[in-house]
Amino acid sequence: MKNLSENKPILAFETSENICGVCIYFSDDKYFSFSVNLKHSHSEKIFELTDFLFKNANIKPAELDSIAVSEGPGSFTGLRIGFSAAKGIAYGANLPILPVPTYEAFALQLSTILKENDEFIISNRVNKEEVYFTRFQIRGNNYIFGEDLTILTKDLFVKKSEGFRVFGNSSVLLGKPVEYPSVPDPLFIAKWAVNFGGDRKTFDYDFLEPNYLKEFIVKEKNK
Repeated sequence: MKNLSENKPILAFETSENICGVCIYFSDDKYFSFSVNLKHSHSEKIFELTDFLFKNANIKPAELDSIAVSEGPGSFTGLRIGFSAAKGIAYGANLPILPVPTYEAFALQLSTILKENDEFIISNRVNKEEVYFTRFQIRGNNYIFGEDLTILTKDLFVKKSEGFRVFGNSSVLLGKPVEYPSVPDPLFIAKWAVNFGGDRKTFDYDFLEPNYLKEFIVKEKNK
């Protein structure tokens, strides 16, 4: 089901991990997308990339249908920056925001390169001892859940990943290189929003928060 207003594009942000990505999506035949893979650069790059794309697409924020933002789980700081950017632009242009489940957008992207019935895991590190984990299967050029999104210990992740292809930076725990892609392209944040996210649009910006799956506690260093 398509949810875009006729001829109106959607702006999408992906900041759940190291990549800072922005996309202005009109259709599969017309979109503008740019990503930067650079640690600790999200706050510096996100508005620079957004302005660049607005100029190249020759539109203004008020001409958008809505703003899609990768909701996580993922990096605490990265997700906060993505949500702040989405809220700032949405508030100024009176636009709805559409939070997109990061791992589902990633599964949608992988459905374009994997084969029917392929099963795979998406997993990124939470910290030194835990990982985010979910398993999908390709069905009819789309995806279905094999296991719901959760947090696992490293040891349990290694056990449950046996025999499956793993996407995300947790693959290093298996002694394997990180496969490309390791996070969703902002294009697929937009595509998920268009195809599945119509009922997630909201103007209640104050209640929008990233999905961390767990509470993060900031610890003070010992003096």
